[in-house]
Amino acid sequence: MVSSTRLSAMNHFFSRPARTVSAAVASVLAACCLTACSGGRTGGSVAVRVNQVGYVTGEKKFAYVMGDRERLADVEYEVLDERGNTAGHGGLGPSLGGWNSTYTAVRTVDLSSLDRTGTYRLRLVGADAGPETRFRVAPARQLLDPLRADTVHFFGTQRDGADVLTDATGREPSHLTDQEARVYEPPRADAAAAGPEPAGSGGPVDVSGGWFDAGDFLKFTQTASYVVGQMLSTVRDTPSVPGLREEARHGLRWLDRMWDGTTGTLYAQVGLGSGGKGVRGDHDVWRLPEEDDRLTVEPGDADYLIKYRPVFRAGEPGGPLSPNLAGRVSAAFALAAQTEAAEDPAQAREWLDKAAAVYARADTRPDRGALVTTVPADYYQEHSWRDDMEWAAVELARGADTLGDARRSRWRDEAADWARAALKEERGGTLGPGDVSALAHAGLLTSADPDPGLAAALKAELRRQVETGRKRAAGDPFRSGVVPGDFDAVPNTFGLLATAELYARVTGDHRYDEFAARQLAWVFGANAWGTSFVVGAGDLYPHCLQHQVANLAMSRTGRGDILRGAVVNGPNDAGLLKERGTIEGGRPCSFAPDGRPWSEFDGRGAGYVDDVRAWQTVEPADDFTSTALYALSLTAARS
Repeated sequence: MVSSTRLSAMNHFFSRPARTVSAAVASVLAACCLTACSGGRTGGSVAVRVNQVGYVTGEKKFAYVMGDRERLADVEYEVLDERGNTAGHGGLGPSLGGWNSTYTAVRTVDLSSLDRTGTYRLRLVGADAGPETRFRVAPARQLLDPLRADTVHFFGTQRDGADVLTDATGREPSHLTDQEARVYEPPRADAAAAGPEPAGSGGPVDVSGGWFDAGDFLKFTQTASYVVGQMLSTVRDTPSVPGLREEARHGLRWLDRMWDGTTGTLYAQVGLGSGGKGVRGDHDVWRLPEEDDRLTVEPGDADYLIKYRPVFRAGEPGGPLSPNLAGRVSAAFALAAQTEAAEDPAQAREWLDKAAAVYARADTRPDRGALVTTVPADYYQEHSWRDDMEWAAVELARGADTLGDARRSRWRDEAADWARAALKEERGGTLGPGDVSALAHAGLLTSADPDPGLAAALKAELRRQVETGRKRAAGDPFRSGVVPGDFDAVPNTFGLLATAELYARVTGDHRYDEFAARQLAWVFGANAWGTSFVVGAGDLYPHCLQHQVANLAMSRTGRGDILRGAVVNGPNDAGLLKERGTIEGGRPCSFAPDGRPWSEFDGRGAGYVDDVRAWQTVEPADDFTSTALYALSLTAARS
């Protein structure tokens, strides 16, 4: 199955003709810093790339040197410890392949022998490679716990409604009219249509709260249920993260509002993405969210649906539900039953009953192409659903076991049945909002005691998913397990990392530990561009996010008030980055560490740019960040 594809409507903010956007910031990096770029942006066309966050003690550690093949032929390296003593030296590893016409060889530096906690300096000998590059070695918790906490900060900034964290984020309450929202029919595909029409039974319904999905202000049940499920799995299965339980509860409260158990109605989305004739939608205006509440509008005004946002249903009241949505919403509610059981058993039983009610309404014979995700469905595409039902049944059985509910055996058996169906009918892809098979399979293996044949098949499927990434990595100079020129490169990397960790958990087989370590290094700077793709992680990370709050109300210099913890798409198809329009109402922001174009490091069809206009590379999203949180937490738990 192909993982979900995001069609970000941020491109709707662009107007033509394009005008030049001046650089908003220019920074001069210190001669020796904790980044891969310190040795990588020199006139010698030799670049050193390291994991900027740091390498975990006891695990494999690799840095990369990229440059001209002939110039690197006789280059060696030396590592110095904090006292200036030599901690390692030797020759570079063989070339792993060329990256582009300038960097015709990428060679490794094996740092695996360094296990003492500390900060080291890596320098090249025999090439004019510029300053030394520093890196850290430390236990996983020491390196990763601050990043896990940062993701909670990101979600705090993403909050909508009255319950924003004003003191912590500077945000103001927003979209208070969502407390009495009207239900609309989805707009017609005709571009000339005048927007959606109110449904026959149009509310009002309270759909306030929740999180903005990405850099815009829409709210989706599909992604929110995925995020809450990952958060609560992290709470249950890994070392604690300050504030995570309460942040998960915030998302859970919104999911609860999106499910009306009395009428059997599940709501799928709040807000209109793109408008039509005489109607503007969320993606047509660049602004702060609280500005929507200040609008003075009447029905028929162009901005009416920006202030009074439409709600779209996932199906008719009391009717069957798209099984992908029913499965993951049920899983989220069932996880709430498990994580709340110790503190409030009565509330936990209510969550379990809600989970069971949603699960029971799933349409388990959906028409081909009929899965409900978003409006329009292009925002998030999904092609599988049996994995969602398996995940739901697994978590229902776990919740029933926790609460002593007699339905445990039935749900456990149904989980096994859904697993067999998923193995037969669907080919699992990378963990993400479009495919939760890794979560479902690992959960079944650890909680439901499947028969030996099914257990072996589930383990083999998890291994196949990781092996697919490992095979890709074998042909990539930086050993990336994804295709850097595809959408969702960074969240897919975190998805592979999480799946590798889950595989090791359920099998005890650690053959993919080195692969996992290389993926972690790639997202934190050991890549062609020498940047981390998580805001605040390392010394070089995205500054100019395509995110309205970050652009209009936060720092664009990479210092101070930044959207710490946000995970961006990362590299993408270089062809998509050749032309960028303007953002009306946005603050100009385009960053490169020393003013040289990022395109110098583009290669193999992949490109990257840190520019507010580039939604393809630097728009953060909730599902990106929750997948990172889960992957980092599994890594921290193992160590």
